[in-house]
Amino acid sequence: MGNSYAGQLKTTRFEEVLHNSIEASLRSNNLVPRPIFSQLYLEAEQQLSSLEAGSRADNEEEEEEEEEEEGSESSSPPVSYQVKPPPEGCCTTDGFCQAGKDLRLVSISNEHIEVPSGFLLVGAKSPNLPDHLLVCAVDKRFLPDDNGRNALLGFSGNCVGCGKKGFCYFTEFSNHINLKLTTQPKKQKHLKYYLVRNAQGALTKGSVICWKGAEFRGRQSSASTCSSTLFQLPESSGLSGSTSSEPLPPANPSAPAGTQQTGTLTNSGPPKKRHKGWSPESPSSTETWNLQLNPQASNRIKNDGGSLSSLPHSALVGPTSSPVVGSGEPVSVPDNLMKICKAKPVIFKGHGNFPYLCGNINDVIVSPLLYTCYRNSQSLSRAYEQYGASTMQPISEEMQLLLTVYYLVQLAADQVPLIEDLEQIFMRSWRESHLSEIRQYQQAVPQAFPQVPSQVTPVTSAQLPWLAGLAASSCNDSVHIIECSYSLAEGLSEMFKLLIEGKLMKTNYVVIICASRNRAIDSCIVITGKYQARILSESMLSPSDYQKEVNYQLVTGKVETLGSFFSTLCPEGDIDLLLEKFYQENQGHISSSLSSSVTKPTAVNGAGAAVCTSYETERHQIRPFQLAVAQKLLSHICSIADSSTQNLDLGSFEKIDFLICVPPSEVTYQQTLFHLWHSGILLELGLEKEHLTKQRVEQYVMKLDAEAQIKFKIFLQNSMQNPHTLFVLIHDHAHWDLMSAMHSLYPQAELSTGLVDRLLNCREVKEAPNIVTLHVTSFPYALQTQHTHISPYNEIHWPSSYSNGVDLYRENKKYFGLSEFIESTLSGHSIPLLRYDSSFEAMVMALGKRFPRLHSAVIRTFVLIQHYSAAMMAVCGLSQMKNYTSVETLEITQNLINSSRQCPSGHGLMVVLRIPCIPLAAVAYERLYNVRERLALEDNFEIILGNPNSGITIGKHFVEQLKIWQKIEDVDWRPQTYLELEGLPCILIFSGMDPQGESLPRSLRYCDLRLINSSSLVRTSLEQELGLAAYFVSSEIHTEKAVVNDVLESDPEKLSSTDNEDEEIATEGSASEKRSPMKRERSRSHDSASSSLSSKASTFCTESSPPQALSNSTEEATNNYERQKQKVDKGAQTTISKHLPPVTEQLDMKQNIKSTQVSITSSSSPPFSSSSSSSAPTHNSFILQTSQCSMTKASKQPPIVFLPKLVYDIITSTDSSGLPKSSSLLPYHSVMWASSFRPLMSKMMTCTEQSLYYRQWTVPKPIHMDYNNRNEGRMDTFHPRRLLLSGPPQIGKTGAYLQFLSILSRMLIRLTEVDVYDEEEININIKEESDQYYHQPGDMWPDLESFKKMPFDYTIHDPKYEDASLICSKLQTMNSEDRSMSRRQEDMYTCRQTTRMRLSKYAAYNTYHHCEQCHQYMGFNPRYQIYESTLHAFAFSYSMLGEEIQLHFIIPKSKEHHFVFSQPGRQLESMRLPLVTDKSEDYIKSPTFTPTTGRHEHGLFNLYHAMDGASHLHVLVVKEYEMAIYKKYWPNHIMLVLPSIFNSAGVGAAHFLIKELSYHNLELERNRQEELGIKPQDIWPFIVISDDSCVMWNAVEVDCSGDRKSDYTWTERNVSLKQILQHIEATPNVTHYALIGMRKWSSKTNSAEIKDPFSCCHVHDFLMLNVDLTQNVQYNQNRFTCDDVDFNLRVHSAGLLICRFNHFNVMKKQIAVGGQRSFHIKSKVSDTPVSISPAQYICAPDSKHTFLAAPAQLLLEKYLQYHSHRFFPLSLKNYSHPVLSVDCYLNLGPQIAVCYVSSRPHSLNISSSGLTFSGLLLYLCDSFVVASFLKKFHFLKGATLCVICQDRNSLRQTVVRLELEDEWQFRLRDEFQTANAKEDRPLFFLTGRHI
Repeated sequence: MGNSYAGQLKTTRFEEVLHNSIEASLRSNNLVPRPIFSQLYLEAEQQLSSLEAGSRADNEEEEEEEEEEEGSESSSPPVSYQVKPPPEGCCTTDGFCQAGKDLRLVSISNEHIEVPSGFLLVGAKSPNLPDHLLVCAVDKRFLPDDNGRNALLGFSGNCVGCGKKGFCYFTEFSNHINLKLTTQPKKQKHLKYYLVRNAQGALTKGSVICWKGAEFRGRQSSASTCSSTLFQLPESSGLSGSTSSEPLPPANPSAPAGTQQTGTLTNSGPPKKRHKGWSPESPSSTETWNLQLNPQASNRIKNDGGSLSSLPHSALVGPTSSPVVGSGEPVSVPDNLMKICKAKPVIFKGHGNFPYLCGNINDVIVSPLLYTCYRNSQSLSRAYEQYGASTMQPISEEMQLLLTVYYLVQLAADQVPLIEDLEQIFMRSWRESHLSEIRQYQQAVPQAFPQVPSQVTPVTSAQLPWLAGLAASSCNDSVHIIECSYSLAEGLSEMFKLLIEGKLMKTNYVVIICASRNRAIDSCIVITGKYQARILSESMLSPSDYQKEVNYQLVTGKVETLGSFFSTLCPEGDIDLLLEKFYQENQGHISSSLSSSVTKPTAVNGAGAAVCTSYETERHQIRPFQLAVAQKLLSHICSIADSSTQNLDLGSFEKIDFLICVPPSEVTYQQTLFHLWHSGILLELGLEKEHLTKQRVEQYVMKLDAEAQIKFKIFLQNSMQNPHTLFVLIHDHAHWDLMSAMHSLYPQAELSTGLVDRLLNCREVKEAPNIVTLHVTSFPYALQTQHTHISPYNEIHWPSSYSNGVDLYRENKKYFGLSEFIESTLSGHSIPLLRYDSSFEAMVMALGKRFPRLHSAVIRTFVLIQHYSAAMMAVCGLSQMKNYTSVETLEITQNLINSSRQCPSGHGLMVVLRIPCIPLAAVAYERLYNVRERLALEDNFEIILGNPNSGITIGKHFVEQLKIWQKIEDVDWRPQTYLELEGLPCILIFSGMDPQGESLPRSLRYCDLRLINSSSLVRTSLEQELGLAAYFVSSEIHTEKAVVNDVLESDPEKLSSTDNEDEEIATEGSASEKRSPMKRERSRSHDSASSSLSSKASTFCTESSPPQALSNSTEEATNNYERQKQKVDKGAQTTISKHLPPVTEQLDMKQNIKSTQVSITSSSSPPFSSSSSSSAPTHNSFILQTSQCSMTKASKQPPIVFLPKLVYDIITSTDSSGLPKSSSLLPYHSVMWASSFRPLMSKMMTCTEQSLYYRQWTVPKPIHMDYNNRNEGRMDTFHPRRLLLSGPPQIGKTGAYLQFLSILSRMLIRLTEVDVYDEEEININIKEESDQYYHQPGDMWPDLESFKKMPFDYTIHDPKYEDASLICSKLQTMNSEDRSMSRRQEDMYTCRQTTRMRLSKYAAYNTYHHCEQCHQYMGFNPRYQIYESTLHAFAFSYSMLGEEIQLHFIIPKSKEHHFVFSQPGRQLESMRLPLVTDKSEDYIKSPTFTPTTGRHEHGLFNLYHAMDGASHLHVLVVKEYEMAIYKKYWPNHIMLVLPSIFNSAGVGAAHFLIKELSYHNLELERNRQEELGIKPQDIWPFIVISDDSCVMWNAVEVDCSGDRKSDYTWTERNVSLKQILQHIEATPNVTHYALIGMRKWSSKTNSAEIKDPFSCCHVHDFLMLNVDLTQNVQYNQNRFTCDDVDFNLRVHSAGLLICRFNHFNVMKKQIAVGGQRSFHIKSKVSDTPVSISPAQYICAPDSKHTFLAAPAQLLLEKYLQYHSHRFFPLSLKNYSHPVLSVDCYLNLGPQIAVCYVSSRPHSLNISSSGLTFSGLLLYLCDSFVVASFLKKFHFLKGATLCVICQDRNSLRQTVVRLELEDEWQFRLRDEFQTANAKEDRPLFFLTGRHI
């Protein structure tokens, strides 16, 4: 057989190498066989002929000849064909049409070709141009379908060159395109390929057109990979299964239909045409990475015919063959197959054609999954295109089949093949065989690298059967190879014959190969092993079909045979009879004995009987982890809001509302209500009032059942009606129902199917700007596909507790999840928490063979019920029954029954028995309930049937117990969640196909998952089941426990310790025993014997043992186990029990001992002692304490989990990446792998990397709700307001998202609040108290004549000037202590008192505010074009500066109407000003100027709401270097840009320029409007100068309706700035006031301060300035601080009126950036920031002092503020003798008072007669200051003088001009300067003493 081809191998060498290679690969763990043919060389001459004979890779010419022969259907020569001569004058060149247009693909591949609807572009072959394809457009109706059939006869085509249409005959068309044929033209012969556009848009050769029904074999690339196992079908299949076929172009488009690529093992000779690979541009490369094709609806596979219909996808894709198409002669399935075989064989279609089956087809199952796997493994991923497509050929069909055989050979008898394993084998094999190319291509540029084929000889189809047989020869006949010559039909017939004859009893897998040299191989694999066939066939049932099948078997009574079989097993007779007999004999005796502990559980008598104090219900508290997750969620919400997409405007929301969606499980629903109630979140969010009712809480949780739509509709209505409320839609347990609303595969009765898609994905939710959706799940994989709605940036993963060994979150509990459970199974660890029950598995397997027609779920359930029944009977004294249960079940039952006796209050353990199938769960409940009743255990423990559709029902006796434990007085209380069953001894039968988020209490001790559906192997299902056991273990040290060893049982480190310490966590929570080294060598396999020994189950009484007894028995039993571990039958169990004599004694005892009794015996070792020691005899002296309570022990240890063996093997085995095998399973039923060619997941992957892996490599099936979420012309398909929170099960996600709602609410409130300064006015006690009031409290406007009589209040009352020098207005005596407290410079901002205020609707906003109303105002609305603006220069001369000032205006187009431009040149002429007489409610007359620096983001420049939408002119005054950034943030605002010389100037310069510009503009407007006949005095002269931190404005309303005139009441309310400005602008004789201002807001304002509605005093922060009256009073452009006080004093001394409206006030927001703080004083020499004290701001002239990089004026002001006492020592705290300051106010610090006088003629000054000054300050004095003026004032002896000038020369001139030396004494050393370099123009000081 091996030498049946022409070329002769060097036989001995070949066989030796081949045999060694196969043997080595069978022995090794590496499933990939080494390339063996690379070691062998055929003779050079024979090699080529051998390969050509053996392979079907014939070249194209040979193929054409074959086709011609087939076409003529005889061996006669072809009929010659006379070509019609072409028309005269037409083109006859090959490759061109008769019109002379080029048709060659290479020439026109990049041209645009018009293709009519229904036509396709195809490539025609011309015999004269073998290397070219000619492009034609052909009606697709005349082309074949994917089966090569159904092409209409005839032809219809167009010429793509000249555009000629309507060719109805192929003969006519072939003439037109110059094919020049010598034979009859046939479209089948010459139309060869579909043409497709590649990624670059170029036209390329695509797949072969499949004529004459030739099957196009296995080269399609498809996204429909199989499901997670060889045996598992998607849900859509029902009994038969289906694939969602998404056909893609073939991997080898260059290969003709009849050729076979050799694939992995390519020829070592020179490359031949037949070995051409596929180019990177070929359409097959569109596979993987991002799959963008549109798959068709899922196809159905019918079991009976074994056929799969596949709809063609589109002509671009090319035809695909049907996966399980029947062809050739039919094969008859024998009638009695099932009866003889005891199982339904499962046939997996492999390569090639598959025959029809007929006859008894119900006894076989045909599956296309292996076919799909083969097909997908032939499509190379784009990931490998970079290595060069020409040499990277996919794995050959022969190699695929050989590798499959290798894989099957290695499977153990109890293993089932996994499709993922096979895919990884193919992947690794391909990578290994191409390793050299991959490495070379990684090191070189692909184009430059020569095409070197791999030096590996291919496996030929002739060699394949022989190699497969050789591989199978070593497997003890578990794999049987059948070779057939003609078709698979003969192989299948032989296989059926062998099955009937019983010759395949030991065979699990039959591989049928039909290999012929002239065509592709056909193959299929039949699963004949009873165990494997059963598992595989059952896995093909959808969840609903699985339930239907089980229900059918229960209803029709098919299970009764099983029951009768059980009866025959028991030699004593039927179990029911035994039970009845036991009940009659022991009635009354047992009940009192066993229930004595629970009859009076908590009785506390006078003597003080013991009561268990360990029961404590955990109060709702947020753990550090949950807070961290809540904060991560919040930061994601903020990042969505901060992004430029404007998908979430947090600033527009005032409050939070929410709805939590949960699966339709009553327990989960009640559990969520419970968490919500106790979290207090509803009260915190203000959604509910104090008296909360359960009905109110239910409004916020929605069960996804039939009634959900009503509640959801209300939610949507609320969201629409409350646009300023942010609604958070929380989808908890989000992986539960991902069914598309379009595809419901479940019975129509299940209305909830697809509800999530219908509700949460509805248009209203997607489009609502105020709904954020948060998906919360432990298993996010199905939401992480290529089509997911959730951006990877919006995923939040539960954080790891440790980072680099550092505990990040201090938690008092340790979480036990899947990884910790797996870790416990590793050798060297504590007792394994994951176990399987080998005796149970053995019995199930035996019964499965006996009852082949019963579903294994039925068998497993009945066996387990039997085990539990027998175990209960054994514990109650029927010792003979212990042989009819497993040791595991006995341990569980014994601990359950005895648990309540160990606690004085009767607390016990919970055992969860998971039975997914609801009908089976009901059967189990009924049976166990009856057994419990017969054994009189009804008061000992409860049996609860947990059905997802209903609540919890428990007996009255147990309800009363729970009420006592939980101190509940409500008569009608019933437990509604499993958490409320804390401490109740019970078996919870947990039913339902999937857990739906139910949490279990801390008293959970055993999680029995032996009945989970182990054939349904997807990652989510497995992890979800194991998630039930996830647990928090208390890690606190309990001091009440008797400490024997140093290590306590609750030490969490020991649970995962891998070192050689001797401690071990005892199963029942006793003190950790010291074990001998011998004992530590525990077996790695955790089946029945080892687990029974490791469990030191507690007995009826709490006894202790002699140290050696149990130790010895344990060692013996362990050693015995090593010898006996292969035995799983009854005998093995008997052997084990012989080694545990205490067990037998225990079971035979009938004791009546109260739970509080302590029995210490030394005569016999105690049964399953709860503590043992081989070294510590002090154990004997234990005294029973509260910690002996089983529940307490259970809460300190994770539960023990029992799994089916199949699942246990998958969970505990690791793949090559080091991850558990379960991680590489298909993540979810409704998704599929995008490609078989995908890398393995890595152990080092973070959650984020896992997410990205699934996002790249999985696609949703059509039944998945994300299936239609594709790129429809948009950049991405992510929903901007969707988040995904994932974290391990039971870790506290509910608490985290409730906490998130809390902090989100607080943040929203914080967003609508600002910190405003809240300080009382200062220096109130200095204020002149006058009995005379000039106005009544209710006056709205000041009376001009009365106001003129009011004296000016020189004292500063603004609290921001608390550190400023007091201004004396007359002889005053002040309390010096009031002014002595000086704050440090930095304290000015940090220590000022603020109050948090809610923003009103009239607030000013910064750039972070977005709302619909002010979008246009801000210029950010995407509906409008980006606002254009123009730059305009505006110049005016000013004599004081001695030069022309040039300012620049930036004016947006939308604001140009406020300005006047010259008509021809559009030069800016002036800013429009209204008239004094204008009256309008719609606009503000005064232009507003806001000087600002460093606050482009935080400045409050959005006055839209403050102005209540009124038209107003607002100008931002900015420095030149900040112009661009302000323009970016405020594109729709007018900017006034200061000249560059003012870049380092202070606020004085801005005020100075605003005022001068405004006056200049007033003059221009007067001139302009005078020409229109308007008087100059009628032009509005006011401007508003506002700080950039004014946030809100208030008005005081005074009610004077009291009896007496002086009585009044007042209220303050927030009003718009528009109202205030319009009110002030309407003041009578308003133009007579120079300055109008208002109070600063304070919460401590008292009635006295607003009794007089108007004051004549200083105004700050927000003022209206009359630029006309103040024409000759300037701001000091040099000033940085106190420039407003200085200006106020100048205005008053000029005799002008300053009016403060006391009934209006402004609130100022605390802004932490910009403003005065943007000035930093630092050294000019070094860049390193060094703190420089104000004392260093001045120095002696010409000294080597460090110069500072700061303006001289700033240094002067700061120095005087902090160190002026050096210049004026006599003035310190000497308030009755102030410093005389001429023409200016400088802040000399709070401990020095100043007296301001103006030197101007006719100015108003205070009377200085009788006042003696302690100092004189002359600052840059001008010519108005003369010697005679100074001689009017009197000074103390020793008073000091300080003269400040611009330079030293001016200093001397001033001293001489003012004759200062007459009265003042100067010294040379008394001269100073600011610490500036010469180029920075320092200021100079001269000080002197009064003589």
